[in-house]
Amino acid sequence: MFFTKRDFFLLITLLLLLVVVFLLSIGLGAVKISLDEMFSSFMNFFNGNEFTTLNERIFIDIRLPRSVLSILVGATLAVGGTLVQALFRNPIVEPGLIGTSSGAAFGASFFIVLGNTFAFATNNISLPLIACIGGIIGTFLVFSLSKINGNNNSITVLLLIGVAVNALFLSGIGFLSYIARDPQARSISFWNLGTLSGANWQAVEMVAFFSISGLILSYFLGKKLNTLILGADEASYLGINVNLLKYQVLIINVIMVSVATSFVGVIGFVGLIVPHIIRMISGYDI
Repeated sequence: MFFTKRDFFLLITLLLLLVVVFLLSIGLGAVKISLDEMFSSFMNFFNGNEFTTLNERIFIDIRLPRSVLSILVGATLAVGGTLVQALFRNPIVEPGLIGTSSGAAFGASFFIVLGNTFAFATNNISLPLIACIGGIIGTFLVFSLSKINGNNNSITVLLLIGVAVNALFLSGIGFLSYIARDPQARSISFWNLGTLSGANWQAVEMVAFFSISGLILSYFLGKKLNTLILGADEASYLGINVNLLKYQVLIINVIMVSVATSFVGVIGFVGLIVPHIIRMISGYDI
């Protein structure tokens, strides 16, 4: 992928808009935080000093990690959506269609309802960990079932099996919601709607590592995915190993989306609509 002057100008404009929105998100709210308090919070944070005011602690421990995590999760879902839409050559596909998001949601629901029954450890990482495992299991199940028909290169079969597995996990979530007590049912609904309320620096570090790694790896698959838009057969004639490319894209997608979803819940709209907006602005070149 090569950047034209128009693409470069667009990138700079979007980055500036991102900075403006980021500053507004960390400065505005129920508690107004001045620029001086932001600056002193940064200095105390990096120097390891104690915070002098409550506003500084709110800024560093609540607002800043939420805003940073929202950027990371948004970028993850957007890139994941671009990857799977290019792979499936279908504009209505989103990252969770291959069982990732629904598997993570089922894992989280299982932990909320039956965590005490199975004596799972209860700490800040337990729910994200179980949700991440659920997302990986969901995607692995889609992979395994897609091999039964003997055509590993069939993207259509993989897509249809992903829809079926999503329906299966959603049924499981419905059953868990039915047997859950009232507080547990509310927790399941709250988590499945997606939330940044649990953001902390530990979540930011983990999501940042996997998201940035996935973004870098995705960049090097751009030319191959451009070729795949012509069709699987045409891409094969041009020397692209379609089966290998499929697994590379899906592995990158499941790792990024599973980790992001495990901390913030199911957020499906971003991965579906952002790739369309970018294509409307800058074209179809990945």
